[in-house]
Amino acid sequence: MSTPPSPSPGGPCTAIAGTNIALVKYWGKRSGPFNLPAAGSLSLTLRELDTRTTVRFDQQPGADRVRLNGQEADQRTARRVSAFLDLVRQQAGITGAAEVVSDNTVPTAAGLASSASGFAALALAASRAAGLTLPPEALSVLARRGSGSAARSIFGGLVEMHAGTRDDGTDAYARPLLEGDAWPLRLVVAVTAEGPKAIGSTEAMRRTAETSPYYQAWIASVDADLRDARAAIVERDLRRLGAVAERSAMRMHASALAADPPILYWSPATIAAMDTVRQLRSRGVDAFFTIDAGPHVKVLCEPPHAAAVQAALASTSGVLRTIVASPGPGARVVQETPS
Repeated sequence: MSTPPSPSPGGPCTAIAGTNIALVKYWGKRSGPFNLPAAGSLSLTLRELDTRTTVRFDQQPGADRVRLNGQEADQRTARRVSAFLDLVRQQAGITGAAEVVSDNTVPTAAGLASSASGFAALALAASRAAGLTLPPEALSVLARRGSGSAARSIFGGLVEMHAGTRDDGTDAYARPLLEGDAWPLRLVVAVTAEGPKAIGSTEAMRRTAETSPYYQAWIASVDADLRDARAAIVERDLRRLGAVAERSAMRMHASALAADPPILYWSPATIAAMDTVRQLRSRGVDAFFTIDAGPHVKVLCEPPHAAAVQAALASTSGVLRTIVASPGPGARVVQETPS
């Protein structure tokens, strides 16, 4: 009796995914091996900041080859990518080594959510190159295994991530609330530093959860913020959504500041940019800030105010440059070669 042939991978696949900025923050994980969030989150996927990734699987096992922004990836990044590819190989029933080529318009490890776009693009490109066609929720679950925030970048526009309750994480995935530019917001990014941040998000979340006396209060506050944000989105109420975004950011950073030792991502320029936003509001400009695990300040506004917000941030002491971003689409295949 002959042995059936082993599954074969498909052809190479290229995918693009935009980064996303959380308006209701994700900060903290449940225990277990599935990279599960401790609470839900809500974000805006961006058009202008993205990752383009091509994946090709060989027929034979071997070492994966990973290139990022034209350079061979460092060992830590390569191991993280290979561990993620193992999940794809297991699901597809293949064993071949992979070649991964990825290019980021998002600075890596700088607090601009490069892992969100990176692992969303990798999840889509790798799964398709492995011969899988996953439905959106399953793709979101897969992307989450690489980076918690990547689950949201599978979808465009305003997206909610469900924390789920199952130990295996099958109910911890994102869903779109308003896709694309159904609400034409703008997010003006004030870049306040260059290079990677001092402590990565995963380690900072772990330290916060284990040592901050404010951590449980932070987790307990998220559901109310999500309800408020959903209502604001339905009503297209920027002031209400902006108030939630500022509150969520400040509470997240307060919990991190109270860790032992403390985690402080802000720089003097971060504080100056927040003050600029408050001054804009005092002059009648509806603008609201949020800050992720890094020193950069992202300011939510509507298109008529984007130029004024950008000009004010650009003239703020310590701000190196600004980026005006708009709601973008979810992860998508841009090139695929059948096997």
